[in-house]
Amino acid sequence: MSNAPSSNGLAFMKMHGLGNDFVVIDQRSASTRVTPALARALGDRHRGVGFDQLATIETDAEADARLTFWNADGSLSATCGNATRCIARHLMDQTGKDRLTLRTERGFLKAEDAGNGLTRVNMGAPLLDWREVPLAQYADTLHLPIEGAPVATGMGNPHCTFFVEDAEAVDLAARGPEFEHHPLFPERTNVEFVQVLSPDAIRLRIWERGTGITLASGSCSCAAAVASARRGLTGRRVAVHVDGGQLEIDWRDDGVWMTGPTAHVFDGVLTPAFLAGLE
Repeated sequence: MSNAPSSNGLAFMKMHGLGNDFVVIDQRSASTRVTPALARALGDRHRGVGFDQLATIETDAEADARLTFWNADGSLSATCGNATRCIARHLMDQTGKDRLTLRTERGFLKAEDAGNGLTRVNMGAPLLDWREVPLAQYADTLHLPIEGAPVATGMGNPHCTFFVEDAEAVDLAARGPEFEHHPLFPERTNVEFVQVLSPDAIRLRIWERGTGITLASGSCSCAAAVASARRGLTGRRVAVHVDGGQLEIDWRDDGVWMTGPTAHVFDGVLTPAFLAGLE
């Protein structure tokens, strides 16, 4: 699908991975550029389209495409795992390829067809040093000096992972924003609550930085799996049960691989009047 010039509206795709939903704009043929104002307007589920993240596709000289991600509050995000998988599937269907290289702020990410309708992406090596997460000051990333002693992980964006006895009992709406804005995280943080089910399975609930409660998140699932393995609570390959379904996370020597389903739900066009209202 290509995007029409802004004078005729702006085409977009609506996709999701396990209910983690995205608006995707192919900027390779669009004249209208995404701005924070456009991202906020589109992210409004009552007056716009609604999404957990907005993603754009652009050409790149060294990769199959370049991806940029926006949160619903208009801020940028360096990575979005489920959106990367959704776009990878779209581009593989478009080109007939079964392997791609995608450039993100996180770096070059490898994507591949995992068979049975599933798509796999290597989200890169986790960042475990406090400076790289980043934290505001030195702290043991395996046991942060925060009540509950969560784990800090960088996956191109910051993560704070709590281990709890019962993930269902967590008040995400209250605890999520409290820790998203904790002073130890200068760039704010994604917040995860993990219940270990077995050595190869965890239950995960998610508060995403700049968005709020989400049914799934690829980077949060990767961070939670890495934190669980670092604590010795699971192995390095786990099934992650999120509110929207299940992802398979495999922390290998070459990075953290994430496998799961994708869905391209519909295509739409933003009207010229909607776009003009942003000016």
